[in-house]
Amino acid sequence: MSLTQIPVLSLNLPKAEFAQLIGESFRTFGFAMVKDFPIDRALIDRAMEMSKEFFALPDAEKRQYHDAAIAGARGYTPFGTEIAKDAKAHDLKEFWHVGRDLPPGSPLADASMPPNVWPARPEGFQELFTELYRQYDATGAKILSAIALYLGLDEHWFDGGIEDGNSVMRLLHYPPIENLEGEAIRAGAHGDINLITLLLGAEEAGLELLFQGKEWISASPPEGAMVINCGDMLERLTNHYLPSTIHRVRNPSPERARFSRFSMPFFLHLRSDFVIKTLPQCVSTDNPDRYPQPITADQFLQQRLVEIGLKK
Repeated sequence: MSLTQIPVLSLNLPKAEFAQLIGESFRTFGFAMVKDFPIDRALIDRAMEMSKEFFALPDAEKRQYHDAAIAGARGYTPFGTEIAKDAKAHDLKEFWHVGRDLPPGSPLADASMPPNVWPARPEGFQELFTELYRQYDATGAKILSAIALYLGLDEHWFDGGIEDGNSVMRLLHYPPIENLEGEAIRAGAHGDINLITLLLGAEEAGLELLFQGKEWISASPPEGAMVINCGDMLERLTNHYLPSTIHRVRNPSPERARFSRFSMPFFLHLRSDFVIKTLPQCVSTDNPDRYPQPITADQFLQQRLVEIGLKK
């Protein structure tokens, strides 16, 4: 394996071994690739096909499910809305968000976690993506338990922090590109806001990470593996011990430009009221605390939503 090749790790490895390997991959790349995860393959395939069916609907029909007042938290976000932080051109994508269904009367139910929106078409959309969300959520919790072990924490340390967390599953469509000239790309260079991101459907070339801030390298996984990366919340919590690596989806080669690209990331978030406070074991003389002032997960999220153009 070259120094710039992200390792592919099996979730079937012994717990301690997997924790060490994924921790090392995160330390080196901010990314990992994981296979043998507990998400049903047939469910993933059906979800990808249904996502394609939805995005093929007329634009006017899709826009019925767009609500600018909730900053893209649920439902449809039209093409050209989101922009990477500090970018000059909007991303060449459209997407749909599925969030957590909170129990009745939950104090977390607010503008950041509104009720889900469901389209009338395709048939079965709500049932299928509710189940995929559930399986994604459980897989993310398993990954976080390994990260906790790597950080010297109890394996259940994150459990309370993600219970009723503001996690979002995104169905992504990057339409064909007629003009490859210009500054706009499918997804501009950015770091993710959340704790960790789990990504399915990234086998199509285009996903790249900025390795050690110097060179762009491919982050496209082999078939049967998912990409997992650290988000800004985990970077802040660990005082940059685990880095949130800048990544992008570059435009395709001319021969692939006429094809759409689809993927399904799951942005695993903390509870809105979770206080992000630097872990003491990640503070040292060589690495002093960059964030002496704690911040809630929702405060952190709202700041970033403004930066990426989803909230005014």
